[in-house]
Amino acid sequence: MDLLFDLTVGLPLLPLRALVKIAEVIQDQAEMELHHPAAVRRQLEELEEARRSGEISEEEEREAMTEILERMVTQPDLPRAAPYGGGEEE
Repeated sequence: MDLLFDLTVGLPLLPLRALVKIAEVIQDQAEMELHHPAAVRRQLEELEEARRSGEISEEEEREAMTEILERMVTQPDLPRAAPYGGGEEE
C-alpha cells in the first residue's frame, strides 16, 4: 500500500522536493559567504575607503559598521577546519 501511495503521490512531487533542496543549499552557501570573516573584513575596508573619499559621513560609517559587526556576531556556525594532524590520536 505504501509503495502505491509513494508512486502516485510521491513521484510527481520529486521535482518540487529537488527544487526545495537546491534552494536550501543555495541559501546556506549565500549565508556562509555573507557572514564569512573575509567578506566582513572586505566590507569594513570598503566602508573605511568610502569615508576617506567623502562618499559617506562619519555617522553613516558608524551606523554601517554597527550593522556589519552585528551581522558578524549573530552569524550561524561556520564549518570548522579539522585540527592539525587530521584529528588523529597518536
